[in-house]
Amino acid sequence: MDTGAGCALCRDADPLPFDFSYAFQPIVDVQAREVFAHEALVRGPAGEPASSVLSRITADNRYSFDQACREKAIRIAATLNLQSHLSINFLPNAIYRPEVCIRSTLQAAERHGFPVERIIFETVEGEQVSDGRWLAEILSEYKRIGFKTAIDDFGAGFAGLNLLADFQPDIVKLDMALIRGIDRSPARRAIVAGVVSMCEQLAIDVIAEGIETGDEAHCLEDIGIRLMQGYWFARPQFESAVREAGIAWTR
Repeated sequence: MDTGAGCALCRDADPLPFDFSYAFQPIVDVQAREVFAHEALVRGPAGEPASSVLSRITADNRYSFDQACREKAIRIAATLNLQSHLSINFLPNAIYRPEVCIRSTLQAAERHGFPVERIIFETVEGEQVSDGRWLAEILSEYKRIGFKTAIDDFGAGFAGLNLLADFQPDIVKLDMALIRGIDRSPARRAIVAGVVSMCEQLAIDVIAEGIETGDEAHCLEDIGIRLMQGYWFARPQFESAVREAGIAWTR
């Protein structure tokens, strides 16, 4: 591997041939009744669906897009004066050297006055990574620098138990397929309760995402999950952020 690849790609890359922006969806702490974080969700420049942007990512612009996403998410979050954590999705397959590829993120955080310790990096939804040890190396470097780390879609098969054996992130986000209808499914409840117990032993926080009903939220809280995300609480807001007063609390 060319150890200067990341630098060359960043230095020599052509400007992105498309624009994009972000919507922000809160991740709430149902026990403290606080917004724990806002996840930055990519959108078109006028709020178009993520697919309108993601469909334009190619092997040639993948690295530039990943770098631009980080800087823009931090810039908008700073403009919105977010006091919560900021969760940014990243493309593991666009990382060449973690310690090099993170430099522009650190510069953006300093430039916009956004604390590094309030930034969470999570693997992008649906991003299949064939080399779990490589992903663990990336996340380990991010954690060493001071960022929080999260594994998205835990239970979907892309990043599972083998990854946790090599690296323990700060957070795992349960795949929404496990959450849907959990209040009516003894099997889902047993699986999620088992994951929660395992994560407690590993000092990993659990976020349940994709919650759409109060019954799902109540069931998850009874299992012991306090960090939740989904339409039941608040929908993503384009270039805006929902504060505590705008959350539909479960109880």
